[in-house]
Amino acid sequence: MPSLKNKLTFDNRFVEQLPGDFEPLNYARQVHHAAYSFVTPTSVAKPQLVALSYDVAQLVGFDSDDLNDELFTDVFTGNSLLDGMTPFSMCYGGHQFGHWAGQLGDGRAINLGEVVTPNHGHQTLQLKGAGMTPYSRTADGLAVLRSSVREFLCSEAMFHLGVPTTRALSLCLTGTPVMRDMFYDGRGAYEAGAVVCRVSSSFMRFGNFQLPANRQDEPLLRQLIDHCITADYPHLGAPSESVYLQWFREIAQRTCDMIIHWQRVGFVHGVMNTDNMSIMGETIDYGPYGWVDDFDVNWTPNTTDAQGKRYRFGAQGEIGQWNLFQLANAIYPIVGQAESLEEILRDYADSYQLAWRQMMAAKLGLLSYQGDDDNVLFHELELLLMTVETDMTIFYRQLATLNKDGDASDCGWWLSRLSDCYYRIEQLDDDYKQQFSLWLARYLLRLNNDNRSDEQRTIAMNGVNPKYVLRNYLAQQAIEAADNGDFSEIATLQTLLQFPYDEQPEFADYAKKRPEWARHKAGCSTLSCSS
Repeated sequence: MPSLKNKLTFDNRFVEQLPGDFEPLNYARQVHHAAYSFVTPTSVAKPQLVALSYDVAQLVGFDSDDLNDELFTDVFTGNSLLDGMTPFSMCYGGHQFGHWAGQLGDGRAINLGEVVTPNHGHQTLQLKGAGMTPYSRTADGLAVLRSSVREFLCSEAMFHLGVPTTRALSLCLTGTPVMRDMFYDGRGAYEAGAVVCRVSSSFMRFGNFQLPANRQDEPLLRQLIDHCITADYPHLGAPSESVYLQWFREIAQRTCDMIIHWQRVGFVHGVMNTDNMSIMGETIDYGPYGWVDDFDVNWTPNTTDAQGKRYRFGAQGEIGQWNLFQLANAIYPIVGQAESLEEILRDYADSYQLAWRQMMAAKLGLLSYQGDDDNVLFHELELLLMTVETDMTIFYRQLATLNKDGDASDCGWWLSRLSDCYYRIEQLDDDYKQQFSLWLARYLLRLNNDNRSDEQRTIAMNGVNPKYVLRNYLAQQAIEAADNGDFSEIATLQTLLQFPYDEQPEFADYAKKRPEWARHKAGCSTLSCSS
């Protein structure tokens, strides 16, 4: 029986099929004509396994004995390597907040290797926070516990919500303190260092193609495109002019699908830079993300974006198209056919609008989207939700409990069901109650036109509207406990977030709206990029 050291089978296609950086020394620099640099993770003082996703471990090919092996913790903090691992960091560029930033790259991510898994094809194991790489610029390549807890929990929460995402295998402490200036105010402090192991079939981003395009390195650009198609989109066939367009079209559709899921569950990425856009259409790079508490299409969780609100909740679909436009510009020298690329970008906009309307119909328990009248119903609801502070997650769950034969003009009736979703019940003045009653009357009429039972509708609505999401204050409570050596809250959140659509009465307190003390508390409302 193989030991953990040689148990997994690695097929490191990215480094074997693409040109690499010939400089063996690890120091911050510009890297040209290369898709990656070989990097060795930084050794840490005292590795400690804090949290683990057992289904991701099984997906990769580990069993329970492997997880209890000391070598497992050493590997996933960067102290050891398994046979076949070839650590490297990717070279890429990107637009940050709408401006070209040049070379960026994996500044604190190190890919350990590509595993050939039993049932899920190639999966790349990547350490985040394992030390400096040639792309770290002026940073140290390390990560702290607070950001690592958020990354680990959100990766797995998103997966169980049905949102396309990278996965998280493990969360480990390093025993090595890390200096961070959390508020960028000159008051830096040492924090606990940590490493997350992320898992995906590919960690390529839009920026992988943008950098060689910007540098007019067409040979490398073609190699990257052909590799991505062959390795990650093999169902499209061998690379060719027609396949290039099919490839871009599928990337656009996957991106659209991912963002629609974000909107459905109230997730705001916070940093939709092109270097944070997965070529697989997966949510990647969980930095200053946030979950909408009181519904606001203009809300962003990122303090860096507080003024411009470029990546606000309601703009995520539009930003997806903007980012795809940058990708189209990057691949044009190889793909050609500008009109076809433009057509795909226009189709994205149409697909997004239709998918958003279908998503809203599902959230409201309608059998299908049926045209302009439904669209008016959706937008009128959004305006109402923004008129007073209304918890998005609780509102849709409670709306599912209303009987379609109820009297919408009876404010006492609908308030008895919906009152828990309002942050400040005193905001519900007579004008609001009248406007909501009018909207509710139209909604109930629309439900009756579907000829669907209340029970059927409730089940359908509760299947798309989660009861539990990773609210910022819940993550912050887990972080504060972990800072004091108590990891039980991480485990609790991990357990309840595996079944986000179920009632789980034993966890009912975790479904409550954000408490008042968390309204403006750091980590509970908005966050910086400091990690």
